[in-house]
Amino acid sequence: MSRVRGPRRLRRLERGALLAAAVTALSLTASGCVVVHGEREVLPAATRAEAATALRQFTDAYNKADKAYDSSLDAGHVTGALGAIDAARLKAGHANHPGGNPAHTDLTLTDVTYTIPKKAGWPRWFLADAKGNKGGTARWLLVFTRTGPGASWQVAYLTLVAPGTVPRFTRDQDGWAQAVPAGSADLAAAPGGLSQEYAAYLKSGGKTFADGPHTSDWRAQRAHDGSRPGLATQYIDEPLAGGAYPPVALRTEDGGALVFFATHHYQKQTAAEGTSVPAPNADVRALTKGEIKQSLTMEFVSTEVALDPVRGASGGRVSVLGRVQGLTSAQGG
Repeated sequence: MSRVRGPRRLRRLERGALLAAAVTALSLTASGCVVVHGEREVLPAATRAEAATALRQFTDAYNKADKAYDSSLDAGHVTGALGAIDAARLKAGHANHPGGNPAHTDLTLTDVTYTIPKKAGWPRWFLADAKGNKGGTARWLLVFTRTGPGASWQVAYLTLVAPGTVPRFTRDQDGWAQAVPAGSADLAAAPGGLSQEYAAYLKSGGKTFADGPHTSDWRAQRAHDGSRPGLATQYIDEPLAGGAYPPVALRTEDGGALVFFATHHYQKQTAAEGTSVPAPNADVRALTKGEIKQSLTMEFVSTEVALDPVRGASGGRVSVLGRVQGLTSAQGG
């Protein structure tokens, strides 16, 4: 025969059950076993099908924007450094060709390899490595990023590199790659500090970066161009790593990392008394505010991709594999 519990007894049991459930849920959440919305769960940033769709949507939007010289047509598919470069390029193109791009040819990307890391939290991102029909034989490296569950995939970094220079990445048994934290201390330089390191190197040199076209050669070219008869050129380099410009890094098989980052550059040309600044091209003029009399200050955003070796490795210097730079504004004076 069952025992009949009174109302008070039932209410006490209900309160006890609710309290026990709450404590259990709290303890599971604190231990990392249960997480609301999966912000702490380590998951692939995207499925391979989602990555392919994101690349196709970007390419379609990019081609429409380039053909019309209309940045509104791909604004939802670019962000960060590429977003700044692309918007300025299309603005200049529209100013000079209001009817659209007379030299437009659709960009096509083939032979695509997707490198998708598993990571917790947002933003999530992945790398697409493709062969393009522009840029000669160079490989196109595009970093797609997504800031939250309801956000769309956007390309933050676009760089071109020589074939055969992209390293092999660490992958798990399912083929997912490994993201490297910005503050990783096991590399020659922490990925989160590479923008600052690069800006400092361009100003003063140093031993962080290996010699090459985007490091020692670029510094030598600047030194050569810095003082010409009747024209002085000054350079200012700044890091660009906050907000929409966070660096991203992938672990390579040798324990190093492939790092994508951005930098900010100014170039000021000042003509001697009685002379003038060399006439800039139409695209520069389209982005220039003020009248160019004795000086022209140009502002650029640059995206870089670099191989960051394991700390203590032979050589031990960061190699910049590729760099894409775009004028974003200019000021006459």
